[in-house]
Amino acid sequence: MPMKCILRVVLILELCAYAAALRNMTCNILERFELYGLYKKGDIMLGGIFPVQYFSVPPELSFRSKPDKWKCDNLDFSGFQSAQTMAYAVDEINRNVSLLPNITLGYWLYDNCIRMSIGLRAATALISGQESVVSDYSCNQAPPVVALVGDTGSSPSIAISRILSLFGMPMVNYFATCPCLSNKVEFPSFFRTIPSDDFQVKAMVEIIKHFGWTWVGILGSDDEYGHTALKTFSDVFQTVGCLSFNEIIPQANDKLKILHITNIIKQSTAKVIVIFAVSRDISFLLNEIILQNITGRQWIASEAWSLDSLASEENFYWLGGTIGIAIRRKDIPNLEKFLLQVRPDFDPANNLVIRFWETMFECKFPENSSTLINGKTCTGSEDLKSLSTAYTDTSQLRSAYNVYKSVYALAHALHDLMMCKKGEGPFENGSCADIFNVQPWQVLFYMRKVNFINPLGERVAFDKNGDALGIYDIVNWQKINQGKITIKTVGVYDESVITGKWNTTISWQIASLSAPESICSKSCQPGTRKASRKGEPVCCFDCVPCAEGEINSSECFRCPSDFWSNPGRNQCVEKEVEFLSFEESMGITLTTIAALGICVSFSVLAVFIHFRETAVVKANNSELSYFLLVSLALCFLCSLFFIGEPSHVTCRLRHVAFGISFVLCISCLLVKTVVVIIAFKATVPGNNRIKWFGAVQQRGTVFFFTSVETLICILWLVISPPVPAKNTNSEHSKIILECNVGSVTGFACVLGYIFFLACVCFVLAFLARNLPDSFNEAKFITFSMIIFLAVWIAFIPAYVSSPGKYTIAVEIFAILASSFGLLMAIFTPKCYIILLKPDRTILVFNLETTIDDGIGRLNISSQTGCS
Repeated sequence: MPMKCILRVVLILELCAYAAALRNMTCNILERFELYGLYKKGDIMLGGIFPVQYFSVPPELSFRSKPDKWKCDNLDFSGFQSAQTMAYAVDEINRNVSLLPNITLGYWLYDNCIRMSIGLRAATALISGQESVVSDYSCNQAPPVVALVGDTGSSPSIAISRILSLFGMPMVNYFATCPCLSNKVEFPSFFRTIPSDDFQVKAMVEIIKHFGWTWVGILGSDDEYGHTALKTFSDVFQTVGCLSFNEIIPQANDKLKILHITNIIKQSTAKVIVIFAVSRDISFLLNEIILQNITGRQWIASEAWSLDSLASEENFYWLGGTIGIAIRRKDIPNLEKFLLQVRPDFDPANNLVIRFWETMFECKFPENSSTLINGKTCTGSEDLKSLSTAYTDTSQLRSAYNVYKSVYALAHALHDLMMCKKGEGPFENGSCADIFNVQPWQVLFYMRKVNFINPLGERVAFDKNGDALGIYDIVNWQKINQGKITIKTVGVYDESVITGKWNTTISWQIASLSAPESICSKSCQPGTRKASRKGEPVCCFDCVPCAEGEINSSECFRCPSDFWSNPGRNQCVEKEVEFLSFEESMGITLTTIAALGICVSFSVLAVFIHFRETAVVKANNSELSYFLLVSLALCFLCSLFFIGEPSHVTCRLRHVAFGISFVLCISCLLVKTVVVIIAFKATVPGNNRIKWFGAVQQRGTVFFFTSVETLICILWLVISPPVPAKNTNSEHSKIILECNVGSVTGFACVLGYIFFLACVCFVLAFLARNLPDSFNEAKFITFSMIIFLAVWIAFIPAYVSSPGKYTIAVEIFAILASSFGLLMAIFTPKCYIILLKPDRTILVFNLETTIDDGIGRLNISSQTGCS
């Protein structure tokens, strides 16, 4: 027991000692961040990272001793101007009684030496503070700054924003344009006053569209900015044109890669080249372009280098006429005065001013006398007005203006935070933030709602991705009087406006008053179409003629059925409408022949009526002859329905009249043939067959055969009648107006029935051909049927092979020819005897015919033949 008590006492004493030790422990920062910077104390501190010096010497890493610090050199006056613009904006806000009243803003600005690693160290220093020892063990005090302005490039901004997002600290960037930073999942605390590259790419594409360039090459730096911009440009531009090449510019002076790119530029037919890179990456490529004397190219510059010092007289021969996208320029009142009032401050926190002063005047302060330049000592009273540098030039305030807007955006967010009414706040239980102990994440909440008009009259707001409005100036590198190079604003691109605004004349790289041409293949002439080249982009093609009936200069397409291409094949014109007209020579000729046939038919009828008492007329069955002549006249007449513009009436009449007329005609011939055969048989004593085929039966037979055809026609007209139609296929350049037969079956039945009767008539007449000479009627009918069948058999190939309206002409010719064949073969011999050989009409034989009740008796005593 005593031992246990002793152990317990010892343990309690150790715990007390450990607790006392914990109470005295502190959070130690391993190392202070020592680099050039600017500092001003305030109630609320803002951080900033700027590229003031652009040359850095990395420490040698032996891993055996603590590495030395980075050494920076070569001060960039425009970068220092941006840093001082932030200082000016803070000073202007502090003097504004209506914005953050009774609150003083301060700043802590650092130089990143254009190195990501240095920028990251600057960001962590601004988050953690610069004190060597922090008394709170948990190190949970608020960061010394509530927000950060910067960094410049996209790659360092991505790295820094990821760190700041962990603490909910707003980062307002004025120069990083990578679209990837719009991702609010990865970068929830990132904002920017410069438009995203998505907008820049759209602006560039609009410029290219404006000048009609469809064949371009693109180059990009080997970093996040370049890779993302090239990909976005490729995706957007594919709807406008084609890329000749897509190459990455190495960040180091990689001679082989540089040579590879210059060879591609020389060999490419693309005259327009877009570059997404900063000037230091372009400089190596530019040296090789100058060495190889590559001219005649139109350069399109991204905002990263469109305003750079590359626009010099030395480079103008190769880069003159460059068109670039630039951040909008604004004149900030009194900024120049503020810049010229800067004086050296020997506070270590403001050592960047000392560095600037020594570089500006090429001198050293006594404290740095060990590195005097030519023994010149700085006095601090040197006059900045006496020098003209990028620092004192306020005529092109672009990135500096974005810095100005960034500071004001943070100030308005803090002002909104300060104006919060207790109980109506956005935080837990309606609480508001304490302006004197504000947390970065509270500022972040108000940054998302920022929307104001800045002192220069421009609206400042962020969309849901933290991006600014996409508005750019379009600039052009021009040479003015005495060879001086100037970068002139020639237009404005505003994403909210459909078309950009061009306000002045552009100077081109190629000495020309008009824009250069950059296309892979010229547009096809009217009447031709594009034929893609195998293995090449769609912008590269050959032009081949369009086929007949097709037009256009991109993809040939057929004209509508009622139209046809003109001789130039660039326009569809209405087809010529064609039909067999009464006014044309062919129509007149056929009409005349048809009229002649009608006249001849009625003339023969008149002759037969006049000489009806002669043996020739009586021997040929005068009544059937009358019927036959009338039907032949109708055959001639029906041919006229085939002439003229087809209509619903004429289309129905032409085929019906044709069918019924010819059936009536052939029915008469068929009955005449039967009468001849029966009459011959009646000469045999005791044969009474003739009484069964008298006049009534003959008329009835003709009526029956014709009625069958009439019934077929009626059914045809009821079920599917012929209708007028436009034939656009027979002749490509013409519309043939014709009659569509409607029901093919009905049409076939009409023709088939005619052919059937004709064949029966021919067979009977052929069988009766050997009758005595007194009855040559059978021979004439046989001959007429041969003519009829021969004409219509020959009609078929002629009809099929005839083009357009000639098919109708062939059909009319077949009707007229067959009608004349029947008329001539049957009636010419009879008229010859009646009119020219009247002596042969003497009744050398007694012919008695009794027709009463259809019974006749024929007594024949023949001495000579009667034909």
